[in-house]
Amino acid sequence: MDQEKINALGDELYDALCGAHALLPLTDREPDIQIEDAYQISLRLLQRRIEDRGETIVGKKIGVTSQPVQEMLGVFQPDFGFLTNTMEYRSGAEIPIAGHLIAPKAEGEIAFRLRKDLVGPGITEAEVLDATETIIPCFEIVDSRISDWKIKIQDTVADNASCGVYVLSDNEVDPRDYDLPSLHMKIYKNGRFESEGFGSAVQGNPLTAVAWLANTLGAYGIPFKAGEVILSGSLAPLITVVTGDEMSLEIEGAGSCSCRFV
Repeated sequence: MDQEKINALGDELYDALCGAHALLPLTDREPDIQIEDAYQISLRLLQRRIEDRGETIVGKKIGVTSQPVQEMLGVFQPDFGFLTNTMEYRSGAEIPIAGHLIAPKAEGEIAFRLRKDLVGPGITEAEVLDATETIIPCFEIVDSRISDWKIKIQDTVADNASCGVYVLSDNEVDPRDYDLPSLHMKIYKNGRFESEGFGSAVQGNPLTAVAWLANTLGAYGIPFKAGEVILSGSLAPLITVVTGDEMSLEIEGAGSCSCRFV
């Protein structure tokens, strides 16, 4: 795919993000699109956010890591995207939907806050653990600029891994104090139990998922940087949210997180 087409599709996604409207799937319009093309489109989208809106990169995210999410979306390999400063909320926040999000869904995740740089490829799980300052209970609110979530892997990669915003708990803990695959998360919607999952849902171990992302981005020359937040992927199926919904989660022994949609 030539640079002109890449820029045009990235600009379309940027306009959809700013205007909170959806596009027809890129894979329907460009059936020969490759993942490498989609990655370049996502970088164009990111460039527009940085240059036109003054956003800064504060982390990265992994998507579509767990089997329940893969089956729900029909996408059967992980993807990746970038977190910017305008996407972060703190626990208890009110998150606006109208004019900001299109078709949001909540994911319960474990976020990693880094204390040192990681540059792949070749990063191991042990190196991820060593580079991590804290882990944080987290909601990622995914959102698709592709109409009706009719996505293939190329669509979601191009669309910054379908990321909307994310919510971090006020409680941060040392990952070395926990067996990460055994961490048990319970998720509630409007005060009612909705679903649950374990850290092992994320590629067997959240450390495995973060190492995968470090190595995948490292192959493109993109490092993890000290201070960044890395979202490791959903522990349970996605939950559709609308205005008025309240979401909360708790990770046994590691803290809780909540948000409300307005």
